[in-house]
Formats: sequence, C-alpha cells, structure tokens
Amino acid sequence: MWKLFAVFVALMLMPTLLPAQSSHSPYVGQEQRAIKALSDHEIQALLSGHGMGLAKAAELNRYPGPRHVLDMASQLGLSEMQRAEAQQIYDRMHQEAVRLGNLLIAKERELDRLFANNEIDAPTLQRVVQAIAQLQGELRITHLQAHVDMKHILSSDQTAQYDVLRGYGDSGQADVPSAHRHGKH
Repeated sequence: MWKLFAVFVALMLMPTLLPAQSSHSPYVGQEQRAIKALSDHEIQALLSGHGMGLAKAAELNRYPGPRHVLDMASQLGLSEMQRAEAQQIYDRMHQEAVRLGNLLIAKERELDRLFANNEIDAPTLQRVVQAIAQLQGELRITHLQAHVDMKHILSSDQTAQYDVLRGYGDSGQADVPSAHRHGKH
C-alpha cells in the first residue's frame, strides 16, 4: 500500500520536477528582420530574379527551365539558334522577375510598416494584401511561362536528356502524348 502511495506521489510531483515546456514561437528572432515576412535570403532571391521553386509544376512535368538549359547547353546539344532563343527567354523572364520582385518587396515593406506604426485598418489590409497576392501571382506566371516557352524550342530527346541531367531519371517518351513533343530544332 505504501509503495502504491509513493508511486502516486511521485507521479503527482513529476510535472514540477520536469523542465517547463517551451512556449516560444517558431518566429523568435524574426522580429528583428527589416521586413518581418521576408528573410534576407528571400529578399535577395526576389531582387535577383531567382525562381524560388515558383515553377516547380513546370520543372517536374517535363518543362525545362531556361537558366538550367543554358547551363547545360553543350550536354543538351543545343544549336546556336536554340541557345539564342533560350537566352532571350531567360533574359525576358529575368528582367520581369526582378521588376516584380522589387515591387513585391516594396508592398511587403509597406504592410510591415503599417503594422509597425499601428496604422492598419480593414480596407488598407485588404488593398495591400491583394496587391501582394497579385504580384506573387504575376511572378509565378513569369517563371512558369519561361518554362512553357522553353519547352517549345527543345526536341523531345533534349527534354528527356534535361530531366536525366537534372536528376529526375530517365523519363522516357512513352508516357508523353505526341502533341506535346514540340522540338523544332
């Protein structure tokens, strides 16, 4: 009986003997950021026009990215015309991505400032967040469209080789409808 009582007391005291569970937010330290919603890495990626995974739907469904195609031009056996077209696609995409990235950072900075200065209200919140969402959508379209454009200048063999070189495995052509095999060069 005493043993049972001792076990009961030990169980009752256990929570006081264990260290308290941390209730810290996963955002600890982020309150020091210049723009709370964006890390320095995200800001740099937006300013540099990097893809940030925005074109993953294209990349992983056999729509090569222009930057990677240019990097692997010799392995893919690109013709001079294909290289020039790929460069044009990349340049167009990059210029627009940088432009949109700058606008997106400015809107995130505005949202952060409105909260920091206690100036936010429902209409302003809606206006700024909708502008941010619009810019995010435009940025994603910019990156995805570059992949669509790139697909049209590569042969089906080059696209398959791209997937292998990127580590996606031997994709083969059997599962790709003939209407999607657009290689022109």
